[in-house]
Amino acid sequence: MPDIRSDASSPATVDTHLPRRTVFHLAAALAASAGVPALWSGPAHALDKAQPPGTEGAQRGGAVNAVVHPEPPTLAFFINTSTPGRTVVSKIFDGLLDYGPDLKPRPQLAESVDVSADGLTVRLLLRKNVLWHDGKPFTSADVKFSAEQVWKQYAPTARRVFQYLTKVEAPDAHTVVLTLSKPTPVILNALDVVAAPVLPKHLYEGTDIPNNPYNNKPVGTGPFVFKEWSRGSHIALERFDRYWVPGLPYLDKLTFKIIPDVAGRATALETGAVHYGERNPVTFADADRLAKLPHLVVSKEGYNGFAGWLWLIPNLRDPVVAKLEVRQAILHAIDRNALVKTVWGGYAVPATGPVSSLLKTFYTADTQQYPFDRKKAEALLDAAGYPKKADGWRFKLDHDFIPFGDDYRRTGEFVRQALRAVGIDVTLRAQDLPTWTKNVFGDYKFQLVSSWGINWQDPQIGVEQHYWSKAESKGTAWQNASGYASPEADRLLEAAQTERDPAKRVEIYREFQKLAEKDLALLPLFEFRWFGVWDKRLRNVTDTFNHSQNNFAKVWLEAKQ
Repeated sequence: MPDIRSDASSPATVDTHLPRRTVFHLAAALAASAGVPALWSGPAHALDKAQPPGTEGAQRGGAVNAVVHPEPPTLAFFINTSTPGRTVVSKIFDGLLDYGPDLKPRPQLAESVDVSADGLTVRLLLRKNVLWHDGKPFTSADVKFSAEQVWKQYAPTARRVFQYLTKVEAPDAHTVVLTLSKPTPVILNALDVVAAPVLPKHLYEGTDIPNNPYNNKPVGTGPFVFKEWSRGSHIALERFDRYWVPGLPYLDKLTFKIIPDVAGRATALETGAVHYGERNPVTFADADRLAKLPHLVVSKEGYNGFAGWLWLIPNLRDPVVAKLEVRQAILHAIDRNALVKTVWGGYAVPATGPVSSLLKTFYTADTQQYPFDRKKAEALLDAAGYPKKADGWRFKLDHDFIPFGDDYRRTGEFVRQALRAVGIDVTLRAQDLPTWTKNVFGDYKFQLVSSWGINWQDPQIGVEQHYWSKAESKGTAWQNASGYASPEADRLLEAAQTERDPAKRVEIYREFQKLAEKDLALLPLFEFRWFGVWDKRLRNVTDTFNHSQNNFAKVWLEAKQ
């Protein structure tokens, strides 16, 4: 299986259909994102008519069963951005932009984007003849409503990315103009379906948006229409016959099966009951076994922009883990090399900080490290005021692992054993995803949890939210749950938000990584090396930067011979 190591620093390219002055400043704005590839601009029809790799001879029709794990807590993806949820809704909704395997932006609902010379005005030219699934036309009014009522108030990524958005105008039905008070180069890399969600104004305006009934029976503009969600069983989608790309999607039906048991998922893939599973759907031993079967593919392709890392979140509101020496001791007590080998089967590598080594432009290994050293861990715990008592324990600690499957449970068990070896009496607690999410992000009712996230194409999109004090938002998942508040971290992160010089922006993020590993608001354990499993008859599944957001419009199923 190929190990696809993405480099987000691939050269920027800008279409020369734009005027020279606009081309230059569009390139400059993208370059200020420190190497994230530039946006395609110009007539969208040229892209639409191109036959994408893997679709030559594509066959229409067919029903595909996919597995989603765990069951999404909600389909309100503009509030909760969990990966299971985005896996489903990315087939129902399209974004303004999409991103390819090369991480370059591609048009979806927006045909082109024009950035002014000063970086303060962004003009979006929208597609015509796009319909919502209920037959209503998609227009600039939907984008304006979403920008003002959803991006600025609810969407976790957009709230940060568009913090300097001061005005949204819709001069006609297919043009949107965004006015910013400060340059925000990262915008061009954060206009995808989840980062900048576009909701139907006619179904959401004047409603209680977080509790709108359409949140869990969504109406989108994407290639598939939501049909039903049978809790604990499946989520059923069907082909949208009036999709804006003529002839797409190829598939008639797409059903996400909810199979909590990892062995059950392996059996379903092996027997053909399920055709597709993304993001490590089976154990590593099963992945190696399934890769040898003639009808299945096991591959790491399609995750170029999905550079993931797993960490421990200490609740800095808790008096025990609030002590830096305790957090340092926890890392020293864990043999991360053994963890990735024994639990993750080599499909991971130890992390050196909050930025993945796959995001080469921004990454630095020049950070404070905490190698496995039990003696050092015990000395730090002593210094923190927690010597061993007569019973051999220093203190009790609850560890709530993220309930995303057996690998995460076994990671929790590994951490528990490691900490118990240095005198920390750890209780490992298993919860369902809604309970875990509420306790961690809603009530801050935890001491230590495991969680994971994605860097995406830029640290501002996928890392900032865990460290910026202003990102903390009680009740919003994956937003600074630790309660970290550092004036120096805020200064660095806020400087990077508006810095247009690519070299300076890279240096800011490298300085931030050093500070993050010194303060340990999160305890990085390892970087993922994801894999997917699918039927060999299923084609074109890796035409994306992220399996979890492929809209499946161009995916097709070869008929059995």
